[in-house]
Amino acid sequence: METPDISVVIPVFNERANLRPLGQRLVPALEGAGVTFEAIFIDDGSHDDSLDELRAVCAEEPRFRALSFSRNFGKEVAIAAGLDEARGRAVVIMDADLQHPPEVVAQFVEKWREGYKNIYGQRTDRATDPKMRTFFTELFYSLLEKFGDVPLPPGAGDFRLLDRQAVDALLSMRERARFNKGLYAWIGFKSIGVPFEVDARASGESKFNFTRLVRFALDGLMSFSSIPLKVWTYVGLAISIFALGMAGYYWARTMLFGVDTPGFPTLVVSIAFFSGVQLISLGVLGEYIARIFNEVKGRPLYLVAERVGGEKAKKAR
Repeated sequence: METPDISVVIPVFNERANLRPLGQRLVPALEGAGVTFEAIFIDDGSHDDSLDELRAVCAEEPRFRALSFSRNFGKEVAIAAGLDEARGRAVVIMDADLQHPPEVVAQFVEKWREGYKNIYGQRTDRATDPKMRTFFTELFYSLLEKFGDVPLPPGAGDFRLLDRQAVDALLSMRERARFNKGLYAWIGFKSIGVPFEVDARASGESKFNFTRLVRFALDGLMSFSSIPLKVWTYVGLAISIFALGMAGYYWARTMLFGVDTPGFPTLVVSIAFFSGVQLISLGVLGEYIARIFNEVKGRPLYLVAERVGGEKAKKAR
């Protein structure tokens, strides 16, 4: 089978209504870019009829194929599965909700032909996001910029083109708690951003609720920063200095004015405060240990239940 120029990886979770419009825009956009291509849809355990729609779409377009997971493994793992399956000399990653305009891919291809290997879509605004989500997103990225191991380009996300060399670098990293935006930055290679405006979601609602976004943020911070561990050293040092200062104050006060009657509220508040600090620090340690535990078990990243429009089932990676 001839190696295509571009493989397009599209994670899918409950996106039935968006799949056909996406295909209708994607094919002319890629043909207009003058490349041979394939599109790989990763059904991440959808609860609607996304898989049935994928079967129909792949039957109509031979350059489309799909994988269906045995359950929901998450978008980050779905992208990893798509990279596993991609055969192209470069890979484009995009969402299925049409917020990533397929027409921008031609600009990615142009930059790729100029020699860039990591071309990322750089959103110009967050007008389509709720204000509260925008606030927490900006807060998270500012924290990651200050305390993370690698800087993330502003406005960059999953929408991007990766040269085969960059794809192979990502495939060598099989970690379970994946934060792909950090991995894209970590691998390096010659990079450039392509500004684009995020379109309104064509149909449906975002699958990332507040709880999932918090978990995603924790994965990112703990995967690319050790500051949650290190900060407790400084907190402990500050509390120790404060305690020594208070001990000196009370010693001097006792020497000058004699023993004062102890205050029960002060004692209770102090015990509760320091107990809380200890429990929070243990909780942070527990989060890191849980991630270590998940890594050492060595389970596969995902399990494939069905393949549509491609080769028969391969062994799960």
